[in-house]
Amino acid sequence: MTKVENEEIEGKTLKVYIFVAKEGRPVGTREVTRGANLSSPSVAQRHLQKLEALGLLEKNEYGDYILKEKAAIEGHLWIGKNIVSRLIIYSFFFIGALIAEIVAILYIQFSNLVIEVNFLYLTLILLTAVSLAIFFDRGHFVIPQSQQPQQPHPPHPKHQEYLALPAATAAVKHRVR
Repeated sequence: MTKVENEEIEGKTLKVYIFVAKEGRPVGTREVTRGANLSSPSVAQRHLQKLEALGLLEKNEYGDYILKEKAAIEGHLWIGKNIVSRLIIYSFFFIGALIAEIVAILYIQFSNLVIEVNFLYLTLILLTAVSLAIFFDRGHFVIPQSQQPQQPHPPHPKHQEYLALPAATAAVKHRVR
């Protein structure tokens, strides 16, 4: 696995890289444009060429790009064809710890043990739950958002007059009657 600096592969370049890695087959520029939610094929081409220069992708005889090597991206783990933030993995640890704490307290409560559930146990559960929430939240935002659809661009000011035309004609018809 190739070690890549975070400055070299981030943002849209990372989205393109993850898309090509998940596809697992040669992909063309237009396919990457749609799959990684990029604005144009030229943007996709630029990112594909950058990844090729880094040695992560290679171009086949048909001009399509295929994954050459998986990169070790700092703060992430590869699980099959998916890349997962390490923070999400840490949050699973806290889920397990939280479940174990709750089960232990319920066992103590409902068995005939003399141990009391006190403020210390409740503080421990609260601390674990807060840690779980923080790691999950931060890990969720670190994961590249390649699956989220891109917000549509607002219409060009030149075209807004055409979009407003039906409303304007309805107003004119209303005044004529």
